Amino acid sequence: MRFEEISLSQVSEITWEIPRTDGMLVPGLVFASREIMEDIVRDQALRQVMNVAHLPGILYRSIGMPDIHWGYGFPIGGVAAMDVADGVISPGGVGYDINCGVRLLRSNLETPTLRPRLPELVAALHREVPSGVGSRGAVRLTPPEMDKVLTGGSRWAVSRGNATGEDVEFTESGGRLPGADPGAVSDVAKKRGLDQLGTLGAGNHFLEIDEVEEVFFPEAAAAYGLFQGQAVFFVHSGSRGLGYQVCDDYLDVMAAYTRKHALNVPDRQLACAHIGSDEGRRYLSGLAAAGNYAFANRQLLAHLVRETVERVLRLGPRDAGIRTVYDVGHNNAKFESHVVDGRRRDVLVHRKGATRAFPPGHPELPAAYRDVGQPVFIPGDMGRGSFVLAGAPGAMRQSFGSTCHGAGRRMSRTSARRSVRGKSVFAEMERRGVLVACTSRKTLSEEIPEAYKEVGAVVDVVDRAGIARKVARLRPLAVIKG
Repeated sequence: MRFEEISLSQVSEITWEIPRTDGMLVPGLVFASREIMEDIVRDQALRQVMNVAHLPGILYRSIGMPDIHWGYGFPIGGVAAMDVADGVISPGGVGYDINCGVRLLRSNLETPTLRPRLPELVAALHREVPSGVGSRGAVRLTPPEMDKVLTGGSRWAVSRGNATGEDVEFTESGGRLPGADPGAVSDVAKKRGLDQLGTLGAGNHFLEIDEVEEVFFPEAAAAYGLFQGQAVFFVHSGSRGLGYQVCDDYLDVMAAYTRKHALNVPDRQLACAHIGSDEGRRYLSGLAAAGNYAFANRQLLAHLVRETVERVLRLGPRDAGIRTVYDVGHNNAKFESHVVDGRRRDVLVHRKGATRAFPPGHPELPAAYRDVGQPVFIPGDMGRGSFVLAGAPGAMRQSFGSTCHGAGRRMSRTSARRSVRGKSVFAEMERRGVLVACTSRKTLSEEIPEAYKEVGAVVDVVDRAGIARKVARLRPLAVIKG
């Protein structure tokens, strides 16, 4: 298959290679079925895979997941690992919403029992969980307390009684990224984050109530505490304005570094600095701080969900049984150890719209999940459902322990809005059996199901590739958006 001047070699039914050309240091590798590839080639995502392959110190492949689509610098759904000795760190490989991610909460609630109370519960959650552009949380941070959030992450919430030790245990990296330095976060960024902690935000961020509709991998489902007919809660949010500002601040720093050192990058959005440079180390410290803010943010949101559900349904914590399955980010750069070309190396893995998928036995997994692999969450669109998967051994061999993070857009936000002119998205979602609460009709029109690839097809690719194994399919019951 050839798209414009990009040559694609189909290696298998679900893998494609872009050969090295024009200064690429490594080939490109994209996971996709032929049908999904026909969607991917509609934008510039493949060109961005090639551009990333120019970055100094990149190892093995510049990787695209089946949800890949055009983004800032890196494609969304892009993965790249850099040698720590001579590689670079690029904010474009992390994204503006640093450590944006998903938390899944399980419960003791069964759908038939919950359904009659669903309208009341959705209204309460929409009222109690701050969402939308400019939303403000109940927590007002002082500057000293902000620094504690930036260094403590989810663990800061434990000290306030808003998290349990179990919440922290079942959060990626124990809910705290190492190396965070509040001094690497500008005063402007901190100011933006002072009153946004515990807020959902807008865009594609959401709070969702789902039903576990089908189980594929019973052992993993049991380990995760999932069962057919169960009601579960998804929280998707990130570091809000603070993370956005950290990214914006360091893009200027990286642009100056790239010019000064004459780094050969084909796109200015790939501005970067060597990992060991002062600029690189400082960005990584700011990145970790913003990532910790995101962990704390999702923890407070999870706490709000617990409290609201228990109050509305008049249940105690034991009866409601709302507990964290896992919390995992998908906009990060992390130091990890991987086997590359037959030898183990320390690398810095950029995941832009991609999530970890560590396999059974990995030392970073909680003990309860070590036999089945890391929980992986692939939210689809708000009308067709989502998937829970488990990390599989193939991820370590093929994608630096990574997989996709969602279905992936196939329509721009503008195109989605145009397609629904004169139609009621609320009515259409009601027809599908999904309750929707949304602050903005514009946001809702941008998030219509048709704007996304079909999540089942995306998940089938990573399952067949041996990157992650399907555990359960979730059906949406209610969606709350900003």
